[in-house]
Amino acid sequence: MPKAYWIATYRSVRDADKLNSYGKLAAPAIAAGGGRFVVRGMPIKTYESGLNERTVVIEFESAAQAMAAHDSEAYQAALAALGDGADRDIRIVEGH
Repeated sequence: MPKAYWIATYRSVRDADKLNSYGKLAAPAIAAGGGRFVVRGMPIKTYESGLNERTVVIEFESAAQAMAAHDSEAYQAALAALGDGADRDIRIVEGH
């Protein structure tokens, strides 16, 4: 079974305090769901039509595990804390 990667990009952050509150709840919720943070931060360089936006990559043993972590009660509480504090795009992609 291929591993899965949860990839989040942040188009904008409107409220840093809400993002901070989200992070305090999201990190343990994701870890409890089997996620391992691989990348968190701003790009050092963007190419082609890339946007210079915060990117997070989290590795899971499977797509089902990644989706279960996202849909968990603990992660949903983190999303509620974030509210309208950021515009993001989250994708779950299978890989090796």
